[in-house]
Amino acid sequence: MRRLVPLVAACAVGAGAAALAGAAVNLSPRDALHLAWLAGGAGFVVGCAGGLGIHALKRRSLAANLAWIAVVSVGAAAVGAIAAARAMFISAADLRALVVIVVAAAATGIVVALALGARVAAGSRALVGAARTIGEGSPMPALPDLATGELALIGDELEAMNRNLEESRQRERALDASRRELVAWVSHDLRTPLSGIRAMTEALEDGVVDDPEVVRRYYRSIRVEADRLSGLVDDLFELSRINAGALRLNLESVCLSELVSDAIASAAPIASAKGVRLLGSVAGELPDVEVSPPEMARVLRNLLENAIRHTPSDGAVRVEAAADADGAYVNVADACGGIPEDDVDRVFELAFRGEADRRTGNGAGAGLGLTIARGIVHAHRGEISVHNEGDGCRFTVRLPFRQTTGLEASG
Repeated sequence: MRRLVPLVAACAVGAGAAALAGAAVNLSPRDALHLAWLAGGAGFVVGCAGGLGIHALKRRSLAANLAWIAVVSVGAAAVGAIAAARAMFISAADLRALVVIVVAAAATGIVVALALGARVAAGSRALVGAARTIGEGSPMPALPDLATGELALIGDELEAMNRNLEESRQRERALDASRRELVAWVSHDLRTPLSGIRAMTEALEDGVVDDPEVVRRYYRSIRVEADRLSGLVDDLFELSRINAGALRLNLESVCLSELVSDAIASAAPIASAKGVRLLGSVAGELPDVEVSPPEMARVLRNLLENAIRHTPSDGAVRVEAAADADGAYVNVADACGGIPEDDVDRVFELAFRGEADRRTGNGAGAGLGLTIARGIVHAHRGEISVHNEGDGCRFTVRLPFRQTTGLEASG
């Protein structure tokens, strides 16, 4: 039943068009409909034959299909016109003239259809080749002038997809390089303390050392190296949770100034041992922020220890907490001498160290501290950035004032 609806609609439209055309040339509606019936019936017969031809050509080229459509369209019009002319009893000479006119028009239409079909087919082949090239991972070739707006739109979409795929491949290559570098650094950082622990335990076990002071020093060194290994394992576990989107944040309303003060107090012994001055300031009364205290404390600890490690013994690390219309923020400025401009945009990348081995973070040495800090800040819907300033650089952590609870890290 549904298939009859377009046919009925076409007949109704044809009848209406015939009546209007007849009225325009002073032809009675009855005669106009009669002629429309003759021409439409003949055209319908040709159209049915054309439909069978289109079904037979469904696996042929687009140019062949367009040419056949042109033949059917012109043929339907020609047969209908000739049938209507015979019904009007026009002279044989006029009928022959009409046949010549129809044949000439049909030939012209078919040639134009073939030319257009060739252009469309060439554009389609170019799109197929471009899609195949993209699928093979090769750069997309330049597309020729496509025949229609639809093909041009498909070409634009293919070019956009090619750009996105190339960017994804570049990110994947960079990520693979970072992973390989991380494995190399982690292997080195695991091997060094393990070698020291093995050597000291063998010395203790074999009785090579028996002086109480030396024994105590060995035990103390073993504990220090074990702490280093524990810190590295903790960093790797935290990073894996961030990348897997499994970092669960239990947000609480926390006074940012207290969080910063606690971080400064925790880092003060490290700064004092190195002879670095640790200066902190709070710009007025700060509003509370909703954060997960353990994770945000880790971010500040990573930034402070990183800054202390790369500041000379006579330098200073400055911590500032403040707020503006966009939210609260914490600045950690050091006196490291600055980061090379080529490295500024890469300091948060996994396992990136740069010329000055800047990103040792928590002391693990694998370049995880700033990567973890970025992951935690992003999980809080915040931002972290760095830029050179004065005789060093300044890291800035920005946090929104309010957010929903139970956030999970997106990696």
